[in-house]
Amino acid sequence: FWSMEADIISTVEFNHTGELLATGDKGGRVVIFQREPESKNAPHSQGEYDVYSTFQSHEPEFDYLKSLEIEEKINKIKWLPQQNAAHSLLSTNDKTIKLWKITERDKRPEGYNLKDEEGKLKDLSTVTSLQVPVLKPMDLMVEVSPRRVFANGHTYHINSISVNSDCETYMSADDLRINLWHLAITDRSFNIVDIKPANMEDLTEVITASEFHPHHCNLFVYSSSKGSLRLCDMRAAALCDKHSKLFEEPEDPSNRSFFSRSSPPFWDLNMEARPIETYQVHDYLRSKLCSLYENDCIFDKFECAWNGSDSVIMTGAYNNFFRMFDRNTKRDVTLEASRESSKPRAVLKPRRVCVGGKRRRDDISVDSLDFTKKILHTAWHPAENIIAIAATNNLYIFQDKVNSEMH
Repeated sequence: FWSMEADIISTVEFNHTGELLATGDKGGRVVIFQREPESKNAPHSQGEYDVYSTFQSHEPEFDYLKSLEIEEKINKIKWLPQQNAAHSLLSTNDKTIKLWKITERDKRPEGYNLKDEEGKLKDLSTVTSLQVPVLKPMDLMVEVSPRRVFANGHTYHINSISVNSDCETYMSADDLRINLWHLAITDRSFNIVDIKPANMEDLTEVITASEFHPHHCNLFVYSSSKGSLRLCDMRAAALCDKHSKLFEEPEDPSNRSFFSRSSPPFWDLNMEARPIETYQVHDYLRSKLCSLYENDCIFDKFECAWNGSDSVIMTGAYNNFFRMFDRNTKRDVTLEASRESSKPRAVLKPRRVCVGGKRRRDDISVDSLDFTKKILHTAWHPAENIIAIAATNNLYIFQDKVNSEMH
């Protein structure tokens, strides 16, 4: 028996080519989807993703020293750049990171001299001649095998992992520390950031995410619960507690609230003074802050995703809405991921949330929003306008039409 809670998708990630898409859920499973090649009979089928492999990545554990249950929920998945025919990915729950190898087999050897068809050794006295074994076609088998287990590196819950551009190392971050690992070494890691104060009562912020620079292996950035970003250079010191650059918006006292982080700022690495762009994502929820606080929605984290050219940003919202902001045209659109509006080939209609006053025909009132339906995790194909939307326990994949409408 598998509960609805275990089916809730907790992370979504395309690989570097976009041909594979991995999701992790609260039940500790990883499901990999593969993009179907375009066929002459069905030219519109390209972009459709079918299940490629499913495996159990993590199991529930118990920390006997701290008397704590460790959930099997997959917090993050990161693909490694492909080096050969096999694919590799990292998956993590709150405490343990695992490296998985995904391989294909579509041929099997036949005609052994010393073994029979079942693999048992033959009686050598019956072997009177030698033959050359041959490879025969067979139904495709996708095999997933654990290659490494990176455990005991974190006291607090892991919130992010990031693979370095050197393809040899990766880092993992929890609330107070960031560790650097070598992909071939499981029994030790190097602590590169530690913001834990001597007295925990002095704690004012926690680490929320960390990410390596896409090209420079010595640079990484991490964000905090205060909305600030710190850029660090591993060439400067072994412990990167002193950042190279700090990107932080001065807080407006008149606008301060639990929901003041609902507008993501975008920074230029060469300009720390102020963000170059800011987008209002959840502005219509200001009248709902009290109810959001009471039902703990105030702590929801809506991830952002870039398109391949960094010209459009996407993030989720409540009521199974997701929003896109075009950085060039300054236009934005709100769309809905639901079974009713997501029939194959159907064009998604823009949605609009009405705060008060006059309502258009298709507007939805802010009082009608369902806060139990939320899109926290999204991913964008690295090269094409194909997006993956995780809406609770459903995965929606939308692709751009020729006339640039989403469907």
